[in-house]
Amino acid sequence: MLIDKYVKTHYKSYEDFIKNCKIRVPKNFNFAFDVVDEIAYTSPDKKAMVWCNPEGEEKILTFNDIKRESNRAANFFKSLGIKKGDAVMLMLKRHYEYWYCAIALHKLGALMIPATHLLTVKDIKYRVKVANIKMIIAAADKRITDAVDEAKKDLPELETVVSVKGCLKGWVEYYKEIEKFPDDFKRPSGSEAINVNDKSLLYFTSGTTGMPKMVCHDFSYPLGHIITARFWQNLDAESLHLTVADTGWAKAAWGKIYGQWLCEACIFTYDYERFNTEDLLEKIAKYGVTSFCAPPTIYRHIIKEDISKHDLSRLKYAETAGEPLNPEVFYQFKKMTGLEIKEGFGQTETVVFAATFPWMEVKPGSVGKPSAGWRINIVDGENNSCDTGQEGRLVIRTDEQKPIGLFAGYYKDEVLTKNTWDNGIYDTGDIAYIDEDGYLWFVGRSDDVIKSSGYRIGPFEVESALMEHPCVLECAVTGVPDKERGAVVKATVILTKGYEPSPELVTELQNYVKKATAPYKYPRIVEFVKEIPKTISGKIKRKEIRESGKNK
Repeated sequence: MLIDKYVKTHYKSYEDFIKNCKIRVPKNFNFAFDVVDEIAYTSPDKKAMVWCNPEGEEKILTFNDIKRESNRAANFFKSLGIKKGDAVMLMLKRHYEYWYCAIALHKLGALMIPATHLLTVKDIKYRVKVANIKMIIAAADKRITDAVDEAKKDLPELETVVSVKGCLKGWVEYYKEIEKFPDDFKRPSGSEAINVNDKSLLYFTSGTTGMPKMVCHDFSYPLGHIITARFWQNLDAESLHLTVADTGWAKAAWGKIYGQWLCEACIFTYDYERFNTEDLLEKIAKYGVTSFCAPPTIYRHIIKEDISKHDLSRLKYAETAGEPLNPEVFYQFKKMTGLEIKEGFGQTETVVFAATFPWMEVKPGSVGKPSAGWRINIVDGENNSCDTGQEGRLVIRTDEQKPIGLFAGYYKDEVLTKNTWDNGIYDTGDIAYIDEDGYLWFVGRSDDVIKSSGYRIGPFEVESALMEHPCVLECAVTGVPDKERGAVVKATVILTKGYEPSPELVTELQNYVKKATAPYKYPRIVEFVKEIPKTISGKIKRKEIRESGKNK
């Protein structure tokens, strides 16, 4: 197996995994050549991807297909002037051309910037200017191309725009040009040679607390996702894995390309525009997905459906990440499927650095234990280690060794990098604690923890309690300034069908939380809404909720 070049893949226990799992990183490692092309050479007909869409279109891609099409794309992009180090933004949704282009850019040594198709004109301008983006490759979707065209008027540095599946004025058409180029591409050498420490990938964070940060990864980053795919998602060469994510977000790097292909697993891609739970379940059943990863929001929708109508017998593993998983969702999903959802934890800046791994008992509500190679610590304000069960800042210690998969720094921002990562300590910005069994429990982002009457209240615990009540479909917990207490807990709630807002329901929810958690954690304010503000990646905008409360 290809993965054996980089890591030992079988362990007897979590302790064995922690002690002996060490990823080997060659100095000139390049995922495109050393993984995709290598598998194409040894097993050209092995399936790399099963792609489909709601319209009934289907495409099966082998590793040899990915190799040939990425070679054509690399030659095409090179003809447009793209070279090592140039920044290129991809806005390709879940179209399979994303994988052609991503592998091609890795072969060129370019700086790839995946982006969601939901970016506004302002978003595009900001990204192009701060990252000095030279080319945008986008799906020929009117919403996307109109926004790019409007932004481009003020962006002289944006030299080229390429459209996929559509001929537009002022755009280079991908399929019109790509056939002109050969399907072989020689690995760069000399001044164009690519080193494992060169910049490879740049993600803009979702911007929940301010302007998006530019998270930069080098060419070693894909190897860090061996932990993500092999040891958390439990993948091997027989797996068909589905991660529900748009290619514009780091979750796609976690579940739709790197670790999965290092395991020689096949990726399942459902290219939809609007999420529909029934459609997703039908596709999982039809194609025989064996491993499924989605944010808790998706699982919350799934457990509201009659999933007995779908044959999910081939689904063997379920995972979640992106936000904390409420225990009630865990129990309901297990009751319906027999599967325990394995939670993973990390950031755009990292691979999965804590998870419930195959050897471990699941503790619902916990994100699991630290990954091999990652020194996780909970510290106080003086960077002293906290006691067992004591809440503190979650940091990653890098003084002895930088974990494989940890970012290279914030792009073109040494001050921000130093403020976050200094003296061998990377501060994740999260508040957490570790229990007596070594399990990690997420409390909240530092900015989101509520300080009320001397108590520190994590929003996740209150949200989990609320989610147990049948009337709650979604909720967000924030703090509201209060002269007497400093802050009070507020719950913003979306009700399930059949329930209507009322003072009696407010009291019922408050009493429910008092019983499910400590009495001081109950929401003194409950607001019923039709929609909770979220980022374009689906994360709750707690800052926006707090700001809206101030204005009332």
